[in-house]
Amino acid sequence: MTTTGTPPLPKAELHLHIEGTLEPETVFELADRNDVALPYRDVEDLRARYEFTDLQSFLDVYYANMAVLRTRADFAELASAYLRRCPGEGIRHVEMFFDPQAHTARGIPIGDVIGGLTDAVDEHAGSVSAGLILCFLRDRPASEAADTLRAAEPHLDRIVGVGLDSAEVGHPPSKFTEVFARARDLGLKPVAHAGEEGPAGYVREALDELGVLRVDHGIRAIEDDELVARLRRDGTPLTVCPLSNVRLGCVPGIGLHPLPEMLDAGLKVSVHSDDPAYFGGYADRNYAAARDGLGLSDDQLRTLAANSMEASFVDAATRDALLAEVAAWRP
Repeated sequence: MTTTGTPPLPKAELHLHIEGTLEPETVFELADRNDVALPYRDVEDLRARYEFTDLQSFLDVYYANMAVLRTRADFAELASAYLRRCPGEGIRHVEMFFDPQAHTARGIPIGDVIGGLTDAVDEHAGSVSAGLILCFLRDRPASEAADTLRAAEPHLDRIVGVGLDSAEVGHPPSKFTEVFARARDLGLKPVAHAGEEGPAGYVREALDELGVLRVDHGIRAIEDDELVARLRRDGTPLTVCPLSNVRLGCVPGIGLHPLPEMLDAGLKVSVHSDDPAYFGGYADRNYAAARDGLGLSDDQLRTLAANSMEASFVDAATRDALLAEVAAWRP
């Protein structure tokens, strides 16, 4: 969120699917490079497909576009393009999700996926810090998630945590209790998407069955007073994505988003961009939506940014330095 002459509000991006930064132009560039046939006439035809009715309608396009990612260099280029834009948006730290199953199912070695992403992380380390969160696809078998975790074990020095994403309805967090227990034993931080399209009960399952330290989305939690009290008491972070929630029909319009209610309830919410190439905006535009569409004040925006820093998996000294930047920000 910037205005002319105003430095961007320092923030952490904790809910960002790196595959969701694949811009339409890049889809066509990589398709040409890798000789991949696309089911779209041109960039504008692809953009026209970005009118989604629900999460599944988005995922259908999302996974189809991933077919252009074939090599370690492709993944490095994807992540590098995103990390280059971070300083201009005030993003000091990123914990990016990635979906290895969507790539290994196409024959891409997991080492090429992780290697390419970490090449980009290392390249941009001087301007923004970044970590990787390996996500399991919840609409795939839990046994496949376990296989994916085993395949990733040689690369755990470059992975900060595990997550759970993809189609939520009908795929409760409890399906993945065992693989999350294994991930925690390996020292990985657990997070999970819950309470986006799925019910508030999925948020409770993510806490009880998976031991998550953060809930991604969690907007349906506001429907359960007992759960709200628990989240407030425990200070559980919720990474909320306003533009995504509107574009996927989880809320009928930005003015009806529950973010202000969640703040008023004392929940530790922060604002993020989810899949920004598909949903109309990166972190700054989501903060702008919170300000202009929901009427949040500068102090509330600062609270959201501070919450993002506090919810990150950085060390205490780094967290304190990031929080000092937020406190010093003046619009």
